[in-house]
Amino acid sequence: MAKGKNVLTTGDVAKICNVAPRTVSKWFDSGQLKGYRIPGSKDRRIPLSELVRFMKAHNMPTGTLSVGKLRVLVIDSDEHSRAALVGGLTAKDSYEVRAAGTTFETGAAIQRFTPHVVLINLLANGIDAGGICRSIRDNEEYATIKLIALANQLSEPEAAALIQKGFDGYVSNPSDAAEVIGRIEEVTAIIY
Repeated sequence: MAKGKNVLTTGDVAKICNVAPRTVSKWFDSGQLKGYRIPGSKDRRIPLSELVRFMKAHNMPTGTLSVGKLRVLVIDSDEHSRAALVGGLTAKDSYEVRAAGTTFETGAAIQRFTPHVVLINLLANGIDAGGICRSIRDNEEYATIKLIALANQLSEPEAAALIQKGFDGYVSNPSDAAEVIGRIEEVTAIIY
């Protein structure tokens, strides 16, 4: 059913969950199941990653889904730290990881790779982390992308400001792959 599809219709979700399409529409309209509407239409679309999160949160079996890997995009202008983080994340078999070193590369990667999670180094030279965050948050097509800020030793007010700006979380020690993976799993609510 969902094999090879990254985005599902309410009818697809209804068949997977064994419920009526109207039930899926109610989940969507109440905000329990996130997704987006097709512009100029009332049709709803639900990303597969969001359906998996929803099903796990409600103890629904996900065995019938062909989930694939969690796509993670690492944005960092420092080649050494970017390569180290990519290496740490690719050690996890359930992740597919790509990297970008500039704001331009980031835009192209988001369109082509359609990541589930974007990790942005806030201290990267030549990368507008705030602008990237705003662009993603202002585009309904990317509504389910989770954004995680990477920065060293954030204060509580700085961390709170990041969440206010639209980030889903942050990591204070980006060189610790275990901390980064923990935060990814927390914001995506996927239990491995």
